[in-house]
Amino acid sequence: MADLSQSVHLTDYNFLFAVACIIFNPLFWNVVARWEYHTQALSKFFGSPYVACYILGTVIILLAIGRSHCFTEAISSQPHSWLLKRPGFYYLGVALVASGGVLVISSFLALGFVGTYLGDYFGILMEEKVTGFPFNIMENPMYWGSTANYLGLALLNSSPAGLVLTAIVALCYKVAILFEGPFTEKIYKNKDKKKIR
Repeated sequence: MADLSQSVHLTDYNFLFAVACIIFNPLFWNVVARWEYHTQALSKFFGSPYVACYILGTVIILLAIGRSHCFTEAISSQPHSWLLKRPGFYYLGVALVASGGVLVISSFLALGFVGTYLGDYFGILMEEKVTGFPFNIMENPMYWGSTANYLGLALLNSSPAGLVLTAIVALCYKVAILFEGPFTEKIYKNKDKKKIR
């Protein structure tokens, strides 16, 4: 354990920048999506909720690419651990990246672009809750699939810093879920109330 704790340089610029990106991304999309829900400002500006949703989705994708780049830079600039260089950790990393990829891609295919990138905040609501794979095996599979990807990359690179960054990713997603889940339920309850009227 001493090897792991001594292998994470918490004040390294790349590490700190990766932490900032990890925290910023879900904060950004939650703030912007709620602002849109309450004001419809993006929909008005772009002339369509669909166009606005696609633009926000594209920005979120670009931010995710940037976050992944920062994660990779951070783990490459940090020491590697001999404890994590064992073949078992390598194969676990491969399995996590593969299973995480399946969860992320299958979530996207089940929800579509608009469903994935906060269409409900733009008033673009799904007819019914998606219950097929992977939503039939877990809640929020895209978030946990993404977390599995980061954990897998950390293990593949024998990176203690990657493990710490992955823990921050998981924590940020957990906080995002606490805000998003109830708010999304509220959006759909409001939709149901309008139907009854």
